[in-house]
Amino acid sequence: MTIKEKQKEVIGEFAAFDDWMDKYSLLIELGNELDSFDEVHRQPQNLIEGCQSKVWLHAELNDGEIVFQGDSDAIIVKGIVALLLRVLSGHTPDEILESELFFIDEIGLKEHLSPTRSNGLVAMVKQIKAYALAFKAKMG
Repeated sequence: MTIKEKQKEVIGEFAAFDDWMDKYSLLIELGNELDSFDEVHRQPQNLIEGCQSKVWLHAELNDGEIVFQGDSDAIIVKGIVALLLRVLSGHTPDEILESELFFIDEIGLKEHLSPTRSNGLVAMVKQIKAYALAFKAKMG
């Protein structure tokens, strides 16, 4: 499934709810379903700067695709991490770098986050793109 297709799937899931409390519940549920984060990666270098809560992000290159692991100590933020990883993990560096993440605006996520959480979301996306750039350079 392409990044665009995954984003459309997420938009469809959030469109099922009119109330933002229900959408927050979905985010919390997604965070709870996130694969467990390997404790060995819970290192200061994997912490994302610019997030109010603690967010860890780890990336590995497997067969030309980046596989992300992430976690947060805040339940809503953990859901946001889960969404980003669901959409972007398992794709090539080029696919990630060329992707426009339209689902964030489409589901109304940015406008329903506090300014600090919104800044954290931007920081998470920047870090994911930075990993993609680094892996692209490494691949030559």
